[in-house]
Amino acid sequence: MSADHLPEHPDFLWRNPEPKSSYDAVIVGGGGHGLATAYFLAKNHGMTNIAVLEKGWLAGGNMARNTTIIRSNYLWDESAAIYEHALKLWEVLPEELEYDFLFSQRGVMNLAHTLGDVRESIRRVGANQLNGVDAEWLDPQQVKELCPILNISDNIRYPVMGATYQPRAGIAKHDHVAWAFARKCDELGVDIIQNCEVTGFVKDGNRVVGVKTNRGTINTEKVGLAAAGHSSVLAEMAGFRLPIQSHPLQALVSELHEPVHPTVVMSNHVHVYVSQAHKGELVMGAGVDSYNGYGQRGSFHVIEEQMAAAVELFPIFARAHVLRTWGGIVDTTMDASPIVGTTPVENMFVNCGWGTGGFKATPAAGLTFAHTIATGAPHQLNKPFALERFETGALIDEHGAAAVAH
Repeated sequence: MSADHLPEHPDFLWRNPEPKSSYDAVIVGGGGHGLATAYFLAKNHGMTNIAVLEKGWLAGGNMARNTTIIRSNYLWDESAAIYEHALKLWEVLPEELEYDFLFSQRGVMNLAHTLGDVRESIRRVGANQLNGVDAEWLDPQQVKELCPILNISDNIRYPVMGATYQPRAGIAKHDHVAWAFARKCDELGVDIIQNCEVTGFVKDGNRVVGVKTNRGTINTEKVGLAAAGHSSVLAEMAGFRLPIQSHPLQALVSELHEPVHPTVVMSNHVHVYVSQAHKGELVMGAGVDSYNGYGQRGSFHVIEEQMAAAVELFPIFARAHVLRTWGGIVDTTMDASPIVGTTPVENMFVNCGWGTGGFKATPAAGLTFAHTIATGAPHQLNKPFALERFETGALIDEHGAAAVAH
C-alpha cells in the first residue's frame, strides 16, 4: 500500500500494524536511531516497504532514558564532523518533521577543575574552531555570568578554573523527538511494529534473508541493527561478535522548580552534569556503572557521588528533592566512538557503540546509516566508524569527550 493510500488516523500518531511476510529492509530497534534510519531511508532513498521492529514499546529503551543533551564539541575531526552535521539537522528538524520537540539552544558548558583540564579544554576549543564548530573558552567570572547559581569560589574540593562553551548546543524533549520521527515514518508508509522481539536470523550461506521474531518470520533483503546496549546479543544471533561492552547508565530528576538554571553545565572531573527541563525539573546524570549488565538500574553509590558533586557546584540544589531515578543500557567501544557500517554478514548492517553520545547523534546516525543500508557503502561521515578499524588500528579515541555520560 502506498503512502498516498494509507487509511487516515486522526486520533493517533501512527498505525500499529501486524508484520507483513516480507519487507525490502528491516530495522531492529524502535528508538531514536532506528526511527531516524527508517525516516531517511524513506525520505532520501525512496525505500518505504520497510519495518521497524521494537521488542517493547516505541522509544522505551535509551531514547526515553537519556538526559537529552545535544552538542558537537568533540575533539577529533571525524567525531566533530558527524556530531556537527547532527546539530545542523537538529536545527531544521522541527520544521521538517512538523513537530515542536522543544529543541532549546541554551548552550553547554564543560567545566575545568585542574590545570590538566584547562590545557585539554583549550586544546579542544582550538580543534573545534578549526572544524567550524562554535566553541569558546570562558574564565571563571564569565562562567558565573552565564550561570549565576554556579559556585566559583576557591574553597571547594575542585574549584572552577574555567569552561568550554558551545552556544548552539542545548537540549530537546527526547520522547517528542521519537514521536516526531515515528509520525513521519508512518506517513511515508513505514510499518512500526511494537512488541516484536527478534529471536534469530535466517541466512542463506553468509547472506541474511530473514528475521525470526516472536510474531513469526519476516523475509527481507536487508537488516539494520540499531539496538544500542543489546547490539552484541543480536550480533551473536547472526554469527559474529562486536567489540562492545554494555553498562548501566543512571540519571535522575528533581521535583518541579521555577527556572533557576539557564544553560547546561557538565563536569567530567567531579562527574555530574545538570540542565533544567522545560517543565522545571532538574535533570542530572553522571558516569556509567563500572560493571557490565543489561539492567535498567544501577548502583546507589553513583547517585550518592553525583549528588555530592551537584550540591558542591550548585549550593542552591541542597534544598531540592530527588523525584525519580532510572537507568539505560549504553554500549561502549574501546575507543569511545561508534560503529556504523557493514558487518561480516552480507546485507546486515550495524549502528552501535555510541556509548553516552547516542541521543545527540540521532539525526546524523539515522541519515548515514540509511545511506549505508540503501547503497551498501558508507556515507563519508560514517566511513571512519567502520567495524574494521579495530583490526587496522585506525581508532578514534574520544575518551576525553565521551567517557563520561553526556
